[in-house]
Amino acid sequence: MDAVIFDVDGTLGDTERDGHRVAFNLAFEELGLAYRWDVETYGKLLEITGGRQRLHAYLEGQGMAQVERDDVVPRLHTRKNERFQELVADGRIEPRPGTTALLDELEGAGVRLAVATTGSRAWVEPLLDRLFGPGRFSPVVTGDEAPVRKPDPSAYLQALEGLGLAASSVLAVEDSNNGLVAARAAGLACVVVANDYTADHDFHGAALVVDTFEDLDLATLERALMSKGED
Repeated sequence: MDAVIFDVDGTLGDTERDGHRVAFNLAFEELGLAYRWDVETYGKLLEITGGRQRLHAYLEGQGMAQVERDDVVPRLHTRKNERFQELVADGRIEPRPGTTALLDELEGAGVRLAVATTGSRAWVEPLLDRLFGPGRFSPVVTGDEAPVRKPDPSAYLQALEGLGLAASSVLAVEDSNNGLVAARAAGLACVVVANDYTADHDFHGAALVVDTFEDLDLATLERALMSKGED
């Protein structure tokens, strides 16, 4: 195994539950809106891809007319992104348990670390630097370079190109069905570390599915790469 490519949102950190959800609620409050998304509600809303689309669908369900949504949603989404970046800078988002130990073991064995996410570079790089130290991942492919969201494989294809490696020697680590499908479409074997929001996803085709990074080590990942997962 020459490299491991990691997703970020929900994989290396619980960014959805502890970051994006919180930032949406702060944006609601600042714009004088009474809506608040609890953990369960946000989990259901994650079935809708994209923050703006999520806001439109939710507010439509609350009876807000489209003309009002067209005015409110862009302002909400912009402020939400600003507040999310503030949460990152303030250290309010923590790595998932076991991630740092696994990264240390992989680096110690000479395995390269990369990232493939459709999150914005404006928050992805500061989050990675704060959680794991600067410069640990290269390349870092974000939504700035790969704007089409997973399950489209473009983020993984760009990461492979940046690594200069064949897919057969690289493993992907994801948390969701969309991420798994994207990795597989790029020719990668994929390990899934599920979280509270994705535990009920269909992970058929994964080389391995676990609940925590504490279940992973170098040897386990190497076996997963060899097994590839079922078609």
